[in-house]
Amino acid sequence: MHKLLFAAFLLPALAGGQNSTGSAEAGRRLYMKNGCYQCHGTVGQGTIAGARIGPPSLSTQGLIRYVRRPAGQMPAFTEKVMSDQELTDVYGFLKTIPPPKPSKDVPLLNDLHGK
Repeated sequence: MHKLLFAAFLLPALAGGQNSTGSAEAGRRLYMKNGCYQCHGTVGQGTIAGARIGPPSLSTQGLIRYVRRPAGQMPAFTEKVMSDQELTDVYGFLKTIPPPKPSKDVPLLNDLHGK
């Protein structure tokens, strides 16, 4: 029984060697340092150059897979550029970003549509 419990705690560490939630503060620093903000905005809101990515709709592993082999014009970020743990930290930062307000709750948008 003790060996089974030990294995249950050891396997996740061996499998990924990373914290699944990530450090939001470290992630924010990495997001800025690696230039993610240049296309995705300072808080993942998106720009003309890149999609909205905060809060993420992908899982941590989904984000890592996409960053390693992106579609479109986004450059690939290999493990030499950002490790899986660093991307997990970026994911932790992106998870702290609140979702956008629904358009019906933005007065200017309602004024534009005559509501």
